[in-house]
Amino acid sequence: MTKKQIFINSAFTENSIWKQVLGICSSLAVTNLLLNSLVMGLGVIFAIGLASFTISLIRDYTPRSVRMMVQILIIAAYVIIVDIFLKAYYPAISKSLGPYVGLIITNCILMGRAEAFASKNPPIDSFIDGLGAGLGYTLVLLLIAFVRELMGQGTLFGMRVLGDWWVNWSIMVMAPSAFFLLAMLIWIINTKFYQKKQ
Repeated sequence: MTKKQIFINSAFTENSIWKQVLGICSSLAVTNLLLNSLVMGLGVIFAIGLASFTISLIRDYTPRSVRMMVQILIIAAYVIIVDIFLKAYYPAISKSLGPYVGLIITNCILMGRAEAFASKNPPIDSFIDGLGAGLGYTLVLLLIAFVRELMGQGTLFGMRVLGDWWVNWSIMVMAPSAFFLLAMLIWIINTKFYQKKQ
């Protein structure tokens, strides 16, 4: 596969959320605001890209018996960098995201890409795969957050876009709305794109 194909495959064709249904916890938890979703997505892109690169770089030197522990340690190191950066420079966003930044460590997407791709492929290809997986995850978060913030608060990135005539749908700022929106997104994408290929 070319580097472009690796990126497209991990970001869209084999998207971790809508194709593999992985990492949906944070997609349900932080998508009430576009800004939170964007920051979480950027954190995942950073962590998964660099973790995949690092895991691939040392894959030949990592014994099978401790491979998973090493992968978690590497992912945790990059997630801690994201967490410290947010706490230092964006404390309000860090507070609103709460424990979910730290939970990137246990995100199935990162472990899945580390095990499925980074542990078997060269570092640059693994980095590109990680970036693609992170971007695919971020796109899903932003799609859900767009609908939830617009309909729940009448705003986008905190700026009012719907006039006074709009009545906010309080259900949209609650977690169940994210669950239903994610389910509809998975259903639409799988119906439109994947069933045609079979």
